[in-house]
Amino acid sequence: MTAPVFVVEDFAAGAGGRFVLDGPEGRHAVSVKRLRVGESVVLTDGAGRWAEGEVADTEGKDRLVVRLHEVREEPAESPRITVVQALPKGDRGELAVETMTETGVDAIVPWAAARCITQWKGDRGLKALAKWRATAREAGKQSRRVRFPEVADAATTKQVAALLAKADFAAVLHEDRDYGSEPLATAELPTEGEIVLVVGPEGGVSPEELAAFEEAGAKAYRLGRTVLRTSTAGTAATALLLGRTGRWS
Repeated sequence: MTAPVFVVEDFAAGAGGRFVLDGPEGRHAVSVKRLRVGESVVLTDGAGRWAEGEVADTEGKDRLVVRLHEVREEPAESPRITVVQALPKGDRGELAVETMTETGVDAIVPWAAARCITQWKGDRGLKALAKWRATAREAGKQSRRVRFPEVADAATTKQVAALLAKADFAAVLHEDRDYGSEPLATAELPTEGEIVLVVGPEGGVSPEELAAFEEAGAKAYRLGRTVLRTSTAGTAATALLLGRTGRWS
């Protein structure tokens, strides 16, 4: 098994090759993972900077002393893949974030679509957004990533259209017999730049939203013959794009 990943705020504390991992991450390493002297770990800031190390000692129940190697920088992936995710019901939003993160998405934009049953308002919206971000962080660690996906603030349809307008490839997942769509599996994709994919709610993307996105340069695409739930469509599409662009090569 590959070395477990722990998040640090600043590598400057590791001067001289000795880093003390404390707080919640240290507690998880010592009391939950029960790491022992000599075991390997990876420390990362979640933004691409990371370093391998070995456990040198443990102190109490929440301090792990790591013998740290060289700090490295993992370059950002290209093409960058952003998924605009309509707000699902219940905890399916966290499920979508978790699986997209494990698959390899680079950014996630929560979207309050017209047909979303769930709406993020006030403190409830802030708590939901915090859950999405915490889920991305934990899934990033679980999947051994050192560059976690960015989870943006919730976007309006107008803001999503502006995002699509700047993309090198803009797509809306939409399956409707009365609305022409092309298979995403055969779409011509860029080898670099930005790919933005919109995943609508369970009720589908409204005609007004489709029109706004089409005006911004996005086309409608479908994944296959089956209809996926909004919480799984983004993950399936991300996997397809990662394979087709060579990022999984």
